[in-house]
Amino acid sequence: MDPAATSTPMQDESEREPGSIWDWWPSWRPTSMSLLKSTEAKILTCIQNDLWARFVTLPNQDRIWTLTLTNKSIRKPSKQAPKTPLVMVHGFGGGVGLWIRNLDALSYSRPVYAFDLLGFGRSSRPSFSTDPAMAEEQFVNSIELWRKSVGLENMILLGHSLGGYLATSYAIQYPARVTHLILVDPWGFPDRPQPGAQIQEGQGQGTEVMKKPPPPRWVKAIVAVVSLFNPLAVIRAAGPWGPGLVNRFRPDFKRKFEDLFDDDTMTQYIYHCNAQSPSGEVGFRAMSESLGWAKRPMVQRVHQLPASMPLTLLYGTRSWVDSSTGHKVAQIRNESHTRVMLINEASHHVYADQPGEFNKVVVNICNAVD
Repeated sequence: MDPAATSTPMQDESEREPGSIWDWWPSWRPTSMSLLKSTEAKILTCIQNDLWARFVTLPNQDRIWTLTLTNKSIRKPSKQAPKTPLVMVHGFGGGVGLWIRNLDALSYSRPVYAFDLLGFGRSSRPSFSTDPAMAEEQFVNSIELWRKSVGLENMILLGHSLGGYLATSYAIQYPARVTHLILVDPWGFPDRPQPGAQIQEGQGQGTEVMKKPPPPRWVKAIVAVVSLFNPLAVIRAAGPWGPGLVNRFRPDFKRKFEDLFDDDTMTQYIYHCNAQSPSGEVGFRAMSESLGWAKRPMVQRVHQLPASMPLTLLYGTRSWVDSSTGHKVAQIRNESHTRVMLINEASHHVYADQPGEFNKVVVNICNAVD
């Protein structure tokens, strides 16, 4: 199915969020929602299963860009109960196109839904609160309104990075809707280390307790300056050099998908997703501390998940996200219905680094749910 044919027509001006500080400089950045749409459409041509791509309009008129995939080759008896759908939530600065290595495999035996978080990708970009709890609630409330609008009773909920943080918050508030929670390299779980906190090196007798040295002054200065802006402001400020910056600083995205695209399709997609008016970034910035820690660490709230809710945490062995937090979560939940898994040779973007192993693990989890 041609993804372009299933997309709701959209015009650049109607999709541009009003009131942005960037509106006065429209020609400076070589981007538009139409360019994002066409780049995404190129990515989605790789999909083999049935694809329905559309905007889901929420009661408050915000729109969530949504993909639904089903496998038309499998004909089930009419009396067979439908399988629990898998819902996938991307991370910070991402969009549905980044799941291109996973969507077909995961939708082989059950419906799969993937959507752009509010404030990211092709979804609406409303104003977010600068209060961390309220910003988080805006994200979570939009997911629940989306679920109601789509008509899902329950789901297997999978979230990557920021998506994992928000998926956990959603599962805490709406546990009856989540049959299994899958967190992939989730952001925002650990407590932020306190200045001068002691770290231990070695084990057993003779263990040395050392104070972690404070960062140099120049590091503190850079962090202080960067904290004044939205995380991806540099991409927009760079104007026509923005795409080049993405290519230079994130060449890994091109490598991860080079067997699908021999050009800059994926880095262009990342650029167009994040060169639009910032919105979700504002929400993320409200929820985060400098250097990426969460102001409201999820490890302090994970005990609110029902003890009976199955939870699987997937980490890449080469990721910057510390998998030890996953084991701490298992301890908090008394290790009941909680599993921590590592995927070898994978960095933070586990699903793209080792898609075969990632898909296999997620399919097995889903099959256990039915």
